[in-house]
Amino acid sequence: MVECVVRNWQGEEVGQATLELRVAREESAAHIVHRALVRQMTNARQGTASTKTRAEVRGGGRKPWRQKGTGRARAGSIRSPLWRGGGVIFGPKPRNYEIKMNRKERRLALRTALASRATDMIVVEDFAEQLSRPKTKELVAAIARWGIEPEAKVLLILPELAQNVYLSARNVEKLNLIPATQLNVYDLLNADKIVVTASAIKKIQEVYGE
Repeated sequence: MVECVVRNWQGEEVGQATLELRVAREESAAHIVHRALVRQMTNARQGTASTKTRAEVRGGGRKPWRQKGTGRARAGSIRSPLWRGGGVIFGPKPRNYEIKMNRKERRLALRTALASRATDMIVVEDFAEQLSRPKTKELVAAIARWGIEPEAKVLLILPELAQNVYLSARNVEKLNLIPATQLNVYDLLNADKIVVTASAIKKIQEVYGE
């Protein structure tokens, strides 16, 4: 169970929020979170790197010179991997880097990662109505009032993406904005501070709580 202080738009403490999530056992928590992180980062690879072998490089069908009598080394093709412009030996070819992980394990790793960041989590009241129009300056000022340093990487979790909040946040370099239904292990571990709205806490409990 995670207990957090709830702050309002001005940064004042106005209550408490509780997040109850079933997490992995302490002895296996780091292992399962690491597996989920490796899976996410590996699955993000496109796997489109490709080089041509000597059979695929254009040209080189004719033997460049006769086998014997020239004093030169024997050569059968100008597309030999030993030649400039030749094929590549054991170069990369398109491949699938996908790693599979059971859905229950993925969700357990996500809950464990979120619970592990409890000390860096700041719960705030819903503030979408405070931004009647997109205003990056006001959002940055609010983040400072919540006690977050300007150079910190911040993950802002909302129940759903509000247009004015999204437009206010998209130009802040170290601010990452995601809806509660799209939580992932990398973003949770990469952020220095995690800001969650009160309604997003309920959404997380509803979607990921077991």
